Amino acid sequence: MNLGSPDSTQVKDVRKYLMEFLMDARVIDFTYSFRSFLVGAVIVPFRAPKSAEAYKSIWTKEGSPLIVLTKQLQQALQTELTEPVEVAMRYGNPTMQYAYDKLLEREPDLDEVIAIPMYPHYAMSSYETAVEHAKEVHKKKGYNFKLTIIKPYYNEENYLSALAESIKPYLDQEYDQVLFSYHGVPERHIHKGDITGKHCLKQYACCELPSSAHNRCYRHHCFTTTKLVAEKLGLPKEKYNYSFQSRLGKDEWLKPYTAGRLAQLPNEGIKKLLVVCPAFISDCLETLEEIAVEGKETFIHAGGESFNMIPCLNTHPAWVKTLKMWVNDYAAGSTNMVLEEVLHLQKSS
Repeated sequence: MNLGSPDSTQVKDVRKYLMEFLMDARVIDFTYSFRSFLVGAVIVPFRAPKSAEAYKSIWTKEGSPLIVLTKQLQQALQTELTEPVEVAMRYGNPTMQYAYDKLLEREPDLDEVIAIPMYPHYAMSSYETAVEHAKEVHKKKGYNFKLTIIKPYYNEENYLSALAESIKPYLDQEYDQVLFSYHGVPERHIHKGDITGKHCLKQYACCELPSSAHNRCYRHHCFTTTKLVAEKLGLPKEKYNYSFQSRLGKDEWLKPYTAGRLAQLPNEGIKKLLVVCPAFISDCLETLEEIAVEGKETFIHAGGESFNMIPCLNTHPAWVKTLKMWVNDYAAGSTNMVLEEVLHLQKSS
């Protein structure tokens, strides 16, 4: 399960995609009437033409990089598993219903579907909306199979090892720092996810203090991934940092902002930079255009000397191996960390 892309780079298709994406109440969490006005009258008319041009700059002969790479991951995993593997997008095509129907077509006696969100970290605007959408489609269509959903794996050993392995070859070059750039979310989303109502962004060093709020805290998950991957790579503290990208609107989002940091780092002596984007499993507009093009331009213009974006996990062999292991471990009844808290939807009556 991945995010999705427009069907083409035509403005009408980008507009349709943005309307579906931004009208999601878990993405822009305002009242329906205000969200409709904001998205339909303000954001999309202004953003669609610009986004269409951005998509054109990264589009391939096969289509959207995110779709193409996710399907390549499907194919790579399918060669490792006897169970049928299909792809679903939260927005756009292929839809969740299409994926369910394709699985049933391939396996008419289907008993259970294991859904793996391509979101390592819990956020209401990514993991949560994908999971809830999968559940809603399952219930609405009355499918007679059980639905199992893999929980966030931001701190799971094999995911961390795969991510570290994908980064490691780039450390052979001369660099001053590795910047872990995560997709940003509004601070209000962090507050909404705090089940205690008094911890996230309210306590000093809240992400370092033990709390049940961490189970659904995107900020804590990002910090944890950064720390554990840095440890696996043997990076000293001065050799890595973190930031948050893709801010939308004027509200306060998680800080520091990637765009701002890229403009500041050269003045702090960071002239040779590596950037990795762990919130994304597949390279997409936010990595290939926002970071690799716009981000590089910002950094070099500010006085940077070299800038390299490390590709996402995509179809890295270690990542394919990890997915295979999760499925096989679950099928074998393992209590693997990722699988012990899976969500079950019992068969529809």
